[in-house]
Amino acid sequence: MATNTESVDLVGDEAAANLARAALFAALVGAFAYVTFPNPVSPVDVTLQVLGVFLAGIFLGPVWGGASLVLYLAAGALGAPVFEGGSAGVGQLVGQSAGYLWSYPLAAAAVGAVVHRGATLRDLDAVGLPALVGAMVLGTVLIYGFGVAGLALVLSLGPVEAITVGAVAFLPAEALKIAAAVGVVRSDAIAAA
Repeated sequence: MATNTESVDLVGDEAAANLARAALFAALVGAFAYVTFPNPVSPVDVTLQVLGVFLAGIFLGPVWGGASLVLYLAAGALGAPVFEGGSAGVGQLVGQSAGYLWSYPLAAAAVGAVVHRGATLRDLDAVGLPALVGAMVLGTVLIYGFGVAGLALVLSLGPVEAITVGAVAFLPAEALKIAAAVGVVRSDAIAAA
């Protein structure tokens, strides 16, 4: 009796590569969560997580960039120490940083959609500086919109106080993260890879 054995790919090479890239960016955002600086004006520390969100959207596009941050949130909820300062658990997704965290997949998807003008990835050399910066400004607006709403809800803050401690207090740091992301995207080392 002859047995016919054929190779069957359950997942295509492209999907596997995209999933691996999404996992890599989820890990990068988790690593960036360990870089924290106290913010004297806000109950939430400054971290580098938003830089990772920007880079995921820019390099992976809207679909896989957003998926990478869903993977990040799932890993943290399941106990991986990937949230601010190495914290983990579902409690972080309902605490004072919850609004920021929940915004990450949407912000990465929005950044990717603007940079790539849709779901299909395009060459980053073809993306002008205004589009790149504009995409990250849109991502910042989404992150801080959700973050402010979360702070207002969890800490019972009024609108002005929530905006002051949840967004305005972070603007200088966000400008530096946008500049860093532009530097990474325009880096010759990245372009050559």
